[in-house]
Amino acid sequence: MGRLPLQRVLSAAGLIGAVPAAVLLALMLAGALAPGPGLLGLLACLLGALLVATLWIGNLARLAEALRRAAAEDGRLVPPSATPLLPAVEEIAEGVARLARTLAEQGALVGRLRRADEAIVESLPDPLLVLSPERVPLRANAAARALFGGEGTGARAGPGGGDVAALLRHPALAAAVDRALAERRPQTADLALPVPVAREIAAQVIPMEPALADGGRIVIVLSDRTRERAVERMRADFVANASHELRTPLASLIGFIETLRGPAEDDRAARTRFLGIMAEQSERMRRLIEDLLGLSRIELTEHQPPTGEAQLAAIARAEAEALEPLFHARRVRLAVALEEAALAVPADAEQLAQVVRNLLENALRHGREGGEVRLTVAPAEGPGRRAGVLLEVADDGPGIPKEHIPRLTERFYRVDKGRSRSAGGTGLGLAIVKHIVNRHRGQLVIESEEGAGASFRVWLPGMAEGRPQAAA
Repeated sequence: MGRLPLQRVLSAAGLIGAVPAAVLLALMLAGALAPGPGLLGLLACLLGALLVATLWIGNLARLAEALRRAAAEDGRLVPPSATPLLPAVEEIAEGVARLARTLAEQGALVGRLRRADEAIVESLPDPLLVLSPERVPLRANAAARALFGGEGTGARAGPGGGDVAALLRHPALAAAVDRALAERRPQTADLALPVPVAREIAAQVIPMEPALADGGRIVIVLSDRTRERAVERMRADFVANASHELRTPLASLIGFIETLRGPAEDDRAARTRFLGIMAEQSERMRRLIEDLLGLSRIELTEHQPPTGEAQLAAIARAEAEALEPLFHARRVRLAVALEEAALAVPADAEQLAQVVRNLLENALRHGREGGEVRLTVAPAEGPGRRAGVLLEVADDGPGIPKEHIPRLTERFYRVDKGRSRSAGGTGLGLAIVKHIVNRHRGQLVIESEEGAGASFRVWLPGMAEGRPQAAA
């Protein structure tokens, strides 16, 4: 502590010694007290007043310093110990110390409760956003950051990326926020977000009165209903598609069974030929059902990006080797150019293997017999110069008319229906490829000219091993 302020000490000394000094002066003037003893008494009075004032102001200054330290540090009041305190000041110091301890305990309790609240919000399974009165995102929990992307960790980390901006600009959600602020009651809204993949979300908008500690006035709780709606559509689509596509092979099987029971019952040659056709039709139904179920499973998780990584060159090589007998049977040469450094991240290796397999089978099925199919894997930049990998499968078949290209990834769409069925196609291979690529936040590009073959290029987020992945 620095030197005591002289003016405050003199003022306090004057207040303390004024009355005794005035009494001594009055006695000397009245002749009741001799001048010599009177002056000595007056000097002793002034010196005593100055000493008491110094102690008093010093005690108060030290107590004030202790209070400032307590406010600036952890709230604990440490009484000054350099000099003894006057009784009155000591009582004040003890009272303030008790108050400080109580406030510190209450502050610690509030801190624990706030951390517990943040932990609860952070652990909620549903995405949660907190907005300012100006509708600026202040914080988001882990589920919201996983859904929309964001920086940092903990409940106070904010969401990032254009997905949140697109969500907040959605007319239905903006209207719900307006109603919540105007009526001061919770509101709900059903949202359909088309990008980056189609999602259906139920939003609950809750106005906060009073505002939260960080200024948040609006809490938005989101519930992703994409999976439930996809299950509903899957059931309806499966019944419709299966009934339509299975009708022909079932009719064939029923017809052959009736023939074998009747006119051809004792015809060994006819029975052998009919059983072979029935086996082909049964295999066709099996492939169709497997592709339908596989496509439905992929659609259920299409809105959830994968979390692993995949060595795309190794996957492509394994699938090419597995299909080698089929290429050999059609006398098709498979030209392979694979860069081992191509790494898809994030990725589902099993689904990417299905992409490679479907594209190779499609090229083999619709390419030229005795021709060539090219399989290429290499690092490549995508939209916005994002790092990624490119998978390309090209054939030298008859090509695809341009008017058919936009519809190739539709379910059961075939350019040449008779040829596709005779080659064993179900009409679902490219639809499966499209949905897997969408789940990986990639791109599928189809190029073709009649008479010049077709090229299917798939770009996926990723990197070349040994190099850092570029930020999205």
